[in-house]
Amino acid sequence: MSKKNSISTPVGYSRGDKIFFGCNYVLMAVLALITLYPMLYVAFCSFSGPNEFALVRGLMLKPAGFSLEGYKMVFQMSSIWLGYRNTLMYLALGTAFSMAMTIMGAFMLSHTDFELKKPAMILIVFTMYFGGGMIPTYLCVNALGLNNTLWAVLLPGGVSVYNMIVLRTSFNGIPKGLIESATIDGASDMVVLFRIVLPLSLAALATITLFYAVGYWGAWYNAMIYLQKRRDLYPLQLFLRELLILDTGNEQFLNSMSGTEANRYLVKEIVKYCVIMVATVPILVVYPFIQKYFVKGVMVGAMKE
Repeated sequence: MSKKNSISTPVGYSRGDKIFFGCNYVLMAVLALITLYPMLYVAFCSFSGPNEFALVRGLMLKPAGFSLEGYKMVFQMSSIWLGYRNTLMYLALGTAFSMAMTIMGAFMLSHTDFELKKPAMILIVFTMYFGGGMIPTYLCVNALGLNNTLWAVLLPGGVSVYNMIVLRTSFNGIPKGLIESATIDGASDMVVLFRIVLPLSLAALATITLFYAVGYWGAWYNAMIYLQKRRDLYPLQLFLRELLILDTGNEQFLNSMSGTEANRYLVKEIVKYCVIMVATVPILVVYPFIQKYFVKGVMVGAMKE
């Protein structure tokens, strides 16, 4: 074959490649549908009418009837608005606190002259595998006088060791010569951190921030343990737990409704689906705007030193 023909011959996929790619596409589509359908099912149920919802059997491909009665009841619950306020407060304060501690820890273990880096790193990693447990942690929080305060929710799980290691590895990916040049010019550690390290690590920072924010948005366990006497500090997810699992929190609305007991039961079931949507949609709306940082940020954190 001449050189001219070898260059001009197009390279295509073989039949086996096309079959392989086709099977992959079908498999990915099925997995995406399996993942998406539970959320669609909850959305369809939340917009359904009570009488039509009672007749549904099996899969739902659209709302059974159409009614906003469930959402009207949800937004009349003072606990929902209180939970939203508290969750947003925990999200803002907790994410800021966690990011500050994680950044300082990652920077200390990467671009500072701290002599005990290795022993400190060993102790930090040790906590990933071994912990005191729930009872010693509770006793410690109680001894510090943090019970029934918002600090009991923020401080015990304020720093994720995994996130700190990822951010530290990301910081280590910054050329050391750049840091050394700034240090020779008289830059302090704080100047190096805020003017060099952080601007060059925006992708990793966005990823870790989102991890913390999602964690605080869905957190409820610490609040259940430490805020037993402070219902006014309950996050949204704890009120959601009361409605879905304990079946409490909405009796005042159901008792004021007219109709049969069966109809009130159906409305109560629809209200549960509406509460799930109200608690889930906000974080789903945020994801598309930061999703592009996910792969880039995690890959940056996975670079070798």
